[in-house]
Amino acid sequence: MRKRLIIAAAAFAIAGSNVQAQVDLSSYADAEGFLDVQALTCAQLANTWQGDADMLASWYSGWYNGLAKKHYMDIRKGKEAEHEVIVYCKAHPELRIIQAMDVVFKNMRQRLGVEVK
Repeated sequence: MRKRLIIAAAAFAIAGSNVQAQVDLSSYADAEGFLDVQALTCAQLANTWQGDADMLASWYSGWYNGLAKKHYMDIRKGKEAEHEVIVYCKAHPELRIIQAMDVVFKNMRQRLGVEVK
C-alpha cells in the first residue's frame, strides 16, 4: 500500500509540475491597450493562449516582411517559423521574442541556403 501511495504521489507531482495557467495577451498591454512588441519576452509568448501566440506571430511576420520591403507570405515557412520560435522561446524564456526570432530566422536561412544582402 505504501509503495502505491508513493508512486501515486510522484505521478501527481510530475503531472502537476508542468501545468501553467495561460495568460491573456491583453494582460501585457498598457493602460491604453497597446503592446510593446519589442519588449515582450519569450516567457510571455510561451504562457499565452495559442490563438494569441498565432496572432503575435502573424504581426511579427508582417513587421519583418515590411522592414525587408517584401509583400509576399510563404504560409508553410511562416507556420514552421512560428513553431520554431515558440519552441525556442520555451527553452529560453528570459529572451525577448524578437531575439528568439532573430536566432530562428538566421538558422532557417542557413538551412535553406538563403543569403541576406
